[in-house]
Order: sequence, then structure tokens, then C-alpha cells
Amino acid sequence: MTHTMPPGAALLLGFIREAEVGRRDRASYEVIYAHRQNCLKKPLTAMTLGEVIAAQKTWSKSHGSSAAGGYQFMRATLIGLLRDVPWLEEDQFLEPGLQDRLGLHLLNRRGFASFLAGEITLAEFGRRLAMEWASLPVLAESDGDRRRVKRGQSYYAGDGLNRALVKPDKVEAVLRQVFSAARPADATPGPAEDVPAAIARPEGRRKPVARSGRFWTWLLTAGGTIITALKELNLVALDWRVQLAILTTIVGFAGYAISSMPAVRDALGLGR
Repeated sequence: MTHTMPPGAALLLGFIREAEVGRRDRASYEVIYAHRQNCLKKPLTAMTLGEVIAAQKTWSKSHGSSAAGGYQFMRATLIGLLRDVPWLEEDQFLEPGLQDRLGLHLLNRRGFASFLAGEITLAEFGRRLAMEWASLPVLAESDGDRRRVKRGQSYYAGDGLNRALVKPDKVEAVLRQVFSAARPADATPGPAEDVPAAIARPEGRRKPVARSGRFWTWLLTAGGTIITALKELNLVALDWRVQLAILTTIVGFAGYAISSMPAVRDALGLGR
């Protein structure tokens, strides 16, 4: 890993490399799909980008995939990077430093900066990473490339080729480390740190109004307030029988609403 690589990115790219090829040492940059690198005439890192792209034409048929290097770059991905990255040339060797720079470019394209800024959630960033690297699982149920996929499955589940090779809990732990490593120690925690491992925290359950006793307290208080207001306005002379009748009417109306209106019963936590 180059010394100029941001700390958070270095940690994440090392994890991705291990997930993709099973190791994160110098030899990890030499791997091609199905670990068929011994079939190459020369090491992958001694090949230019143009040579790798040309060789990948036959790899899909002979090996099952064109994936190459520590980040398992597909042929279409390398062609796209060659088109989109201004400084990238076909005659550059696909050595570890270049692979790391290209890996960082892919991270940024998937929203790495937005994740560190707290603008996208941990689960969303995990989904984007799973779209780039098939060995990584989605962190919450979502639409995949071919079908609806569950937490822990590859985004490309169902294609007969790819599957997640690491557990979602591990991905979440690493992403939290990445988030912390890339931010100053005194930085204010962002939304990404508040996102739970897989599923959003359940909202606090509201205590049913009727069961707390507050509903009836409110109801009787409202009735008393009405009576007091009528007295103050001198609109009617209220003896205790009239007051009782008003309160009885209010309570009766509430009982009718509870018994006949499902929405009211649900709001009060009384069920159906």
C-alpha cells in the first residue's frame, strides 16, 4: 500500500483484497480468477495495463472470469478506468501501487467520501461496495443484480458464479474502523456512526394512552374545562346535576368512539 493512501482507504482496501483473493500480502496483487496466475507467461504485476486487458479476452472462457489483481478488476472495469482516469495509460505496469490507486478510484466512485462525511449510511455504502466487489455481502435486504437479496448475500447472488465470502458483521466492523481512522479524534460523530449493524433501530414504542391512564385524565380535565368556561361566560347556570350530565355525555361519546372506530382503538393501544 502506498504511503500517500489515506488511512481509512488503506484499511478498507486491504480488507477488500483479502476478501477477494484470500490474502493481503504482496502476492495478493498477482492473483487472477480461480488462482490460475501460474498459467501466465509472466507475473501479472510485470504486465502492462494494455497487456492485461488483451489477455483478459480469453480468460473468461478458459478460467470462468476475467478478474485480475488484488481487487479482481474485470476487463470491462479496466477498460472503463482507462477511459475515465486522465492519468492512466495502457503502457503502465499493473504493479501494486497502480492497483491501489485504481482501487481507491473505485472506492471514491462508490461514495467513499460521502460515507466518511456521514452523508450516506453504513448499510448504503456497504451495498455500493457489494456492487463493485462480489465477495462482499449486502448489509440489509435490497434489490440485487438479478433478484432480491438478503442481508449477507452477494449483490450478484443467483448468477451462478458469485457469492459473498465474508460475513456482514465483519464488513460492518471494518467500516466502523475505517470511519474512525479517517476522521480526527475530536470530530463530531456523523450519521454513519449512528447506523446499526444491519437493521435500523426500532423506534421507541409509544406507551398506549389508555393504558397509561393519561387518556382518561385528559378527558375528564377537558370536561371540567368546558364546564368552567360556561360558568365564566354566564351562558348557563350549572348545578351539580348539569355538570354530571355534561361529563357523562363526554365519557359516553369517548366510549362510543372507542367501541365503534378501529382507528381510535389502535391509537389508544386497545387492539381490535
